[in-house]
Amino acid sequence: MKILVTGSSGFIGSALVPALGSSGHTVVRLVRSATKQADGPRWDPDSGTIDPAALEGFDAVVHLAGEDISSGTWTPAKKTRIRQSRVESTKLLARTLAGLGRRPSTLACASAVGYYGDRGEEVLTEESPPGAGFLASVCREWEAAAAPAAQAGIRVVHLRFGVVLSARGGALARMLGPFRMGMGGPLGSGRQYVSWIAIDDALGAIGHVLSNPVVNGAVNVASPRPVTHREFAQTLGRVLGRPTVLGMPALTLRLMFGEMATEVLLASQRLQAARLLSTGFAFRFPELDAALHHLLGT
Repeated sequence: MKILVTGSSGFIGSALVPALGSSGHTVVRLVRSATKQADGPRWDPDSGTIDPAALEGFDAVVHLAGEDISSGTWTPAKKTRIRQSRVESTKLLARTLAGLGRRPSTLACASAVGYYGDRGEEVLTEESPPGAGFLASVCREWEAAAAPAAQAGIRVVHLRFGVVLSARGGALARMLGPFRMGMGGPLGSGRQYVSWIAIDDALGAIGHVLSNPVVNGAVNVASPRPVTHREFAQTLGRVLGRPTVLGMPALTLRLMFGEMATEVLLASQRLQAARLLSTGFAFRFPELDAALHHLLGT
């Protein structure tokens, strides 16, 4: 397939591009006009500019662009960037693809576990309703923004990513320093569920979605074995051979990170990857212990 990828320099995108290429696909990056990259067509979501002619003739588009939600506190300006970088870019891309003479057959758009809000021990499938909070509202708008593409007959898939684990970036990479020094531990009560997925399986899930025409709509991209944060911390400590007794109270996290702590670090989402499993996707690393050993080379 000939595949266009946005957000190709981001955490998932930078791993996805070579993975798709090694699988025999032709991959083209849609890059921001402000960058110095010259290996792909340009767009500028902030100003709403894109060259439709450069998007003709692709078989699929994977849209991963968006502001990092986990860096720093959520000031009003940061929240505006989080929302606009997802919603407005998706609107622009979906409208443009819908108007093409040679449209792609598939648009796979990133979404997130934040769609479900804080749900305690409730088991969440793709049919579960959205939750409350800032991230849930952003995810609803984000997914709705792809409607023009779906209305034009493009198969639209919303990839609701859990916490993607990689030693090269994301949440796990940020945790490794404290845990290796023996200063790691559960956040808050530790009872909140973490829906995680190894980067290998996240990339495999995207490939599965692109090649499987029966997959449509929302897809939970998370291991079938979610764990509590206490279990996550204990497993990571065991893999690293370090104690995990220095947790951080919820009050401290909220004082440090404000709303981001409540919605990201302390929220509980217990996802089941019902759609992936029902369409034949086989996880390489369904269990956290094996995933961490693989990712950390231990």
